[in-house]
Amino acid sequence: MRKEREGEIFMVILSILESMFPIFSLFSIALVGAIFSYTYVVLIASIILLTILIIKKEFSTLFTPKAQKDLLFTSFFITLLFLLLFISLRYTTAGNIAVLIFLQLFFSYLYFNIFGSDRMTALHTIGALSMVIGAFIMLFPEEVHFNIGDAMALTAAAVAPIANLYQKRARVYVGTITILTYRNLIALPFLFAIASTFEPMPTQEKVLDALPYLLANAILIYVIAKIFWIEALHRISITKMSAMVALIPLFTLFFAYLILHEIPTLRQLIGIIPILLGGYFITRPDGRLKQ
Repeated sequence: MRKEREGEIFMVILSILESMFPIFSLFSIALVGAIFSYTYVVLIASIILLTILIIKKEFSTLFTPKAQKDLLFTSFFITLLFLLLFISLRYTTAGNIAVLIFLQLFFSYLYFNIFGSDRMTALHTIGALSMVIGAFIMLFPEEVHFNIGDAMALTAAAVAPIANLYQKRARVYVGTITILTYRNLIALPFLFAIASTFEPMPTQEKVLDALPYLLANAILIYVIAKIFWIEALHRISITKMSAMVALIPLFTLFFAYLILHEIPTLRQLIGIIPILLGGYFITRPDGRLKQ
């Protein structure tokens, strides 16, 4: 199997897993709060990832000299990205954030295709644009009021491709588990500080009630899906990955219908069409990315 095709398959799998994140989070947030939910998920994921590193006798890879610069920048930009998103929730709507964070595709194209050396064929460019159009149709809220929260979400979208770039570079020197463990361990102290500042400390009873949803998010999204994410980064371009992120809301609609019995709107159903069409174009082998 070609390296690029593997990356595309990884993106589809992680899109399915990531699509469950808002569903699991709805339950845990109601019990322990948004930022504490994220903090506990990262804590659980860190324990799992550290255990894997120790079992594989790769704990020392956390200190690989050649990877330190890229690992530190990865940790900084990932933490900054989520910090901006969580704080932005205090000032704007989830709908606005969903649209604005998807603009990471625009910034990826700007950084790596316009100003950088990456090149995409015409077919892949059409596919990426089609997925953007579909995502905007599905996600764009009825009313948009631009404010400081929107500005933070837009900044997070601009930061996302940079974080992905440093993860891609770090992957040359160390494995995926090492990258995820490193960035989680660096982020944890900051997350606990932010959660303690903005949210009340949840009771032990509420944490136990939320534990099944926290475990599901930690294992499926923050361990398995993130492994697929970094492995996909290692195989395909950041711009192409950013476009395929449009598959996530598509799968979210599907699972929300099955689990929460939420019926998609006509606009959401219309938006599915260009996303699927774009996904077909962007993964066509005869539209290979020029490396």
